[in-house]
Amino acid sequence: MSTMTSTYSSTSNDGYFNNLGRATRAFLGALLASKPVVQAAAAADEPRYSRPSQRDIALLNSEAARYEHLMPNLASELRFLASRG
Repeated sequence: MSTMTSTYSSTSNDGYFNNLGRATRAFLGALLASKPVVQAAAAADEPRYSRPSQRDIALLNSEAARYEHLMPNLASELRFLASRG
């Protein structure tokens, strides 16, 4: 024979507002504890946009020709990407 016991706390330590308060404190603690991102140094190191080389454009066009009969939509997207350069 098995017996089941349960413990019920009559205090309001596990109420809705206590849970909400703990979640809010944890969220604010995590939000304020994050380190600030240094974007100014990273932006100065690498350029924002570099034009694709002729080799990259030719590679996209050759991939488009390869997939023309299998997936025409993919081929047109690859040609579009190659033309944006």
